[in-house]
Amino acid sequence: MSADVRTAAVSAEAAPTVRTMTLAKAINAGMRDGLAADPKALLMGEDIGALGGVYRVTEGLAAEFGPDRVMDTPLAESGIIGTAIGLALRGYRPVCEIQFDGFVFPAFNQITTQLAKMHSRSDGALSAPVVIRIPYGGGIGSIEHHSESPEALFAHTAGVRIITPSSPQDGYWMIRQAMTGSDPVIFFEPKRRYWLKGEVDTSAPASDPWTAQVLRSGTDATIAAYGPLVPVALAAANAAAEDGRSVEVVDLRSISPIDFDTLTDSVRRTGRLIIAHEAPTFGGIGGEIAARITERAFLSLEAPVLRVGGFHMPYPVAKVEDSYLPDLDKLLDALDRSFAY
Repeated sequence: MSADVRTAAVSAEAAPTVRTMTLAKAINAGMRDGLAADPKALLMGEDIGALGGVYRVTEGLAAEFGPDRVMDTPLAESGIIGTAIGLALRGYRPVCEIQFDGFVFPAFNQITTQLAKMHSRSDGALSAPVVIRIPYGGGIGSIEHHSESPEALFAHTAGVRIITPSSPQDGYWMIRQAMTGSDPVIFFEPKRRYWLKGEVDTSAPASDPWTAQVLRSGTDATIAAYGPLVPVALAAANAAAEDGRSVEVVDLRSISPIDFDTLTDSVRRTGRLIIAHEAPTFGGIGGEIAARITERAFLSLEAPVLRVGGFHMPYPVAKVEDSYLPDLDKLLDALDRSFAY
């Protein structure tokens, strides 16, 4: 082989691997690479094997890695998480899929009183690196138990990390990083964004998943969002720009812990904050963020911190979910109210 050919071959190998894929495919690719990298990693869940999951996020993985590493489980969420805890204590790295957000509650006791407490209970002697994947949020025309946003219920419990991607790039790297950490992780997947396409560079790790990212710089107001509402926040910033308003958009990415440093820096620059999430505003993550930012940046605020979220009610039927979900108009209305101060 000539020197030129060898140089070209080395350059090709070193070139970043960039592909365009959906969020669902990016998470699938991340799990595939995670399984290939660690023989102790395995997947568990209802219908994730031959079917590939309800949303086909695990499609093809059972055929590639076999039923001992991509396991169909009984319809028993408490059993899935309980078994995963035991496997983790024996050195395995289970990645569990909860089929829909509202199905997780039979496992709530296992997650909050067992999984989240194991490291502290053993004075650091034990770790339980279980990843729990939960498709969450609405916008898919489904009813209660299929369109909910229960993240605040878990964020209140110390000992478990909670992250949520809003882009294919984050989808790939967040699941990879969750599968290599020593802490339990709840990985909330915004199901109405499963078909969102974007570039994924599988050779360049994304930033620390526990940190927020400023997706759009601005000087007049900050919108903080995560998961399914990040595209809506960006659309609101674009619309506000047409009226001459410069809006910064922060993707929180991590719900527990929350990167308050990045968000505080943003608010100190802009003087205004709107927090957006699909979950009800009552008792939601937005209330904690509003309190912390008020404590940290009170003298920088030009207006009260405002929240945009769902109503404090059971998730409605599909015919009226558009009226329930936070949308572009609701975010723009919040911006108008903020600027009115």
